[in-house]
Amino acid sequence: MRQAPTAASAPPAFGQADLSNCEREQIHLAASIQPHGILLLLREADLVVVQASANAAAVLGTPVLGRPLVALGGDVAARLQPLLAQRLDAIPAAMRCTAGAGGAAFDALLHRPAGGGVIVELEPPGAASDLSRRVERALQAILSTYSPRMLCEEAARIFRDIAGYDRVMVYRFDDEGHGEVVSEQRRDDLEPYLGNRYPASDIPQIARRLYVRNRVRVLADIGYVPVPLEPRLSPLTGSDLDMSLCSLRSISPMHVQYLQNMGVGATLVASLMVGGRLWGLVSCHHYAPKTVPFPIRAACELLAEAIGTRIAALESFVQAQAELAVRRLEQRMIEAIGREGDWRGALFDQPQTLLQPLNANGAVLLFEGQVLSAGEVPGTAELRDLGAWLDRQPRGVIARTALGTEEPRFAALAPGAAGLLATPVSEEPGEWLVWFRPEQVQTVIWGGDPFKPVIVGNDPTQLSPRRSFAKWHQVVEGTAERWTPTDLATARLIGDTVTDVVLQFRAVRMLIALDQLEQVRRQVGAAEQAAVVADAEGRVLLANAAFGLLLPAGAPPQRLADLLPHFADRADVGMRLRDLLQNGRSWRGEVTLRTPDGERPLLLRADPVFSSPERVLGFVFLFTDLADRKAVETARRRFQEGLLEGQRLRAGPLESKSDLVFRTLLQAVVENAQLAALEITEGVELSRIPEMLDQVRVSAARAAEVLEGLIRHAAQESRERDPG
Repeated sequence: MRQAPTAASAPPAFGQADLSNCEREQIHLAASIQPHGILLLLREADLVVVQASANAAAVLGTPVLGRPLVALGGDVAARLQPLLAQRLDAIPAAMRCTAGAGGAAFDALLHRPAGGGVIVELEPPGAASDLSRRVERALQAILSTYSPRMLCEEAARIFRDIAGYDRVMVYRFDDEGHGEVVSEQRRDDLEPYLGNRYPASDIPQIARRLYVRNRVRVLADIGYVPVPLEPRLSPLTGSDLDMSLCSLRSISPMHVQYLQNMGVGATLVASLMVGGRLWGLVSCHHYAPKTVPFPIRAACELLAEAIGTRIAALESFVQAQAELAVRRLEQRMIEAIGREGDWRGALFDQPQTLLQPLNANGAVLLFEGQVLSAGEVPGTAELRDLGAWLDRQPRGVIARTALGTEEPRFAALAPGAAGLLATPVSEEPGEWLVWFRPEQVQTVIWGGDPFKPVIVGNDPTQLSPRRSFAKWHQVVEGTAERWTPTDLATARLIGDTVTDVVLQFRAVRMLIALDQLEQVRRQVGAAEQAAVVADAEGRVLLANAAFGLLLPAGAPPQRLADLLPHFADRADVGMRLRDLLQNGRSWRGEVTLRTPDGERPLLLRADPVFSSPERVLGFVFLFTDLADRKAVETARRRFQEGLLEGQRLRAGPLESKSDLVFRTLLQAVVENAQLAALEITEGVELSRIPEMLDQVRVSAARAAEVLEGLIRHAAQESRERDPG
């Protein structure tokens, strides 16, 4: 079995890992390549070859080590020179060139590795093909999908059509790193893998990090013999060459054995990035050797970027729908306060409005010692015990999918409450809104027994992660359906909404129930949201600590009018304040407060409190920081400016048919990114929007850069076919 590595143990070198330490194997330091191409490391100052794959001289028909690139024949040096102005540290540049004694044609990829120099990889070109129309149709198909499942099915179909592999699977990672095949296209005679799950250990963390950097990886022939680099160590660094971005890099022997056990002959794997994280993979398997030329690999990378962007948009749309349901619930609670003097009935009088957004079968509110519930929930004693347990957890949203497994004293609750999702509704202990999901006794289909002990020995077959890929069934009990990131965000949103309503409700009660003034003052005063409560004459009864932090040090305000000098928009605030005091009209609007840290935009909600239609008891002011919203506006503007700038830089006069093709495909990429940005800004939590917009912008720019390389390559190929 695997043993946890000790702190002092060093990561194993490439090809020297076993099952006890394969997750730390230095797979990017392979020191060898697959034999369907050659690799050259150039000293950038003079473009002299200082390291090369052992097959380079034979393929080029001339010695290579110690010689300048221009001396190797062909136009490779001339074609390479202009590309050196690019960064070349994230996406390799592509070109069509000739090289060697006979001037043979090659597809070339070049990039700058860590440690300096320039790596040039040369591969024989594939058969001429124009992928532009197929890529355009694929982009439109991606843009037309309206659910993540539909998109995954379309992705498998697109990749099989363009890359031509026997089997294409879309493989999604869960929160624990396990993978599941969520869609599949395959030859009719192949066993289906759809629905199979594979343990997180099948893809080590170091491999996952490389999938983030190098978005498309190819193994052309499972039976290949690695071609070593000569010399073994890079003369530029004195250490192994960092081959993270190399297309030809050798594959870990552990992974090769893994694939051999599956009967696979060749693979292509494309990364699906969503919101800056590795969401999943498009995994293509062939059952015979298969070499994939650069244009197809570039098309696959471009499409993987587009798919990741579309997934982000679709997931954001789901969040937007949940947010809409929450806003409706908020409105009903606010109306209930005005109509009935309480909000709790509105939360439970239509149970589905509370249960459906989270696909829960039961919910309970623990508030001020009372227990209110909807649907199927544990008994009152168990619920109070759960509340006490929640109080001991770190503050915030708490999610459990196997509550009884993690807390054995709650094991008896599993049939109806195996899953728990809870959010606090105030700063007071014991006040929680909790949702439950029932136990889902299910059979999980794994691609091999993930718990089977594996013997570690010298025989390579004994170093395989899994000897048998026959389906292995695991019956899972005591576990509920997993809470998704959208579920967590929705629970947080409902919790924040209820917290706001609770704060307003308690402020109202402070004016109505003077005998409870001190208790309510403490509750309102401890709230994280800034609040001011005033009487009917405009005298400030309470300005809580959160509001006090927004004002300069000094005497607290005695009257509402004392606040006016602190507002940048003093005249407008004064006019609205007079209208509120004189006419009793609620006020919603954005204001700018001068704080010790500078001007801060705030959303102000001011409401009169009536004891009867003619009598105003006082006023409640709630302030919400708009810094996140302003950041979103800035991010949205930067996103649009980035897209427009990218289009402007590529918007010169049309000089060829390839320019028109490039514009058409670029427009599809931009349209996909703009739609993703729209749905992200409508559906994602405010604090996450700037980062996600920036990631979409970077993804679109990366896709455009890959597309530009693909079109440039196609144009070069076209000119060579028709020099006239």
